[in-house]
Amino acid sequence: MSEEPPFVEVHAARGDTRAVVLVLHGGKADSFEPSEELHWSSRRVNPFVSAIHRQGRDHGVAVWKVRYRYRGWNGAHMSPTHDAQWALDEARRRHGDVPVVLLGHSMGGRTATHVLADRSAIGMVAFGPWLPDEPIEGAADKLVFIAHATLDKWTSPRQSYAWAQAARPLAKTLTYLHVRKTGHFMLWNAGLWTDLAVGFTLSWLGVKPSIGRRATNVLAKAAAGATELTV
Repeated sequence: MSEEPPFVEVHAARGDTRAVVLVLHGGKADSFEPSEELHWSSRRVNPFVSAIHRQGRDHGVAVWKVRYRYRGWNGAHMSPTHDAQWALDEARRRHGDVPVVLLGHSMGGRTATHVLADRSAIGMVAFGPWLPDEPIEGAADKLVFIAHATLDKWTSPRQSYAWAQAARPLAKTLTYLHVRKTGHFMLWNAGLWTDLAVGFTLSWLGVKPSIGRRATNVLAKAAAGATELTV
């Protein structure tokens, strides 16, 4: 197995970096095959990377997309968690103690729960996360937003909802969003998913996002204290 560090695609801020959004893509349950940029699990998060960087770069927000060394979670090895932690440590080494928001899809959401306790992480946005039985302790005093498609057949909305319910008493805020008429790969309602990614990550970092009406409504209700929403 490779001892090389993971590859991080850095979309730099203009001027000094004052915050980082760390993007964690999906993968497979079991595979020590190298993760590649052309894999759909990686490409699926590219619209989020581009949109967040476009709106955040002039405000000092850098976007780091982690490409894992291996495609799989790989049981007790929990392969992508080591890569995500490396990226958090590297962001701190380069930029100091700037705030970091974790943005994960599928296995990336599972990975985020395992590094959420890191001192630089202020919160986690997870889309269709794979949460079979993940720790909740990292959610303590963090901002958490989870959105799961009701038609998802790849990861379980029931399991992610159960995680949210368990983690909510620990979190600073936690909102769970049921997304209708779309599935795991976020092909339907693609614009909504991107707006949610932009809206939550940037607003938590003090940047006013430019997003559509539906996502703006979700963001406003979450900021007002809503714990569960449906769109």
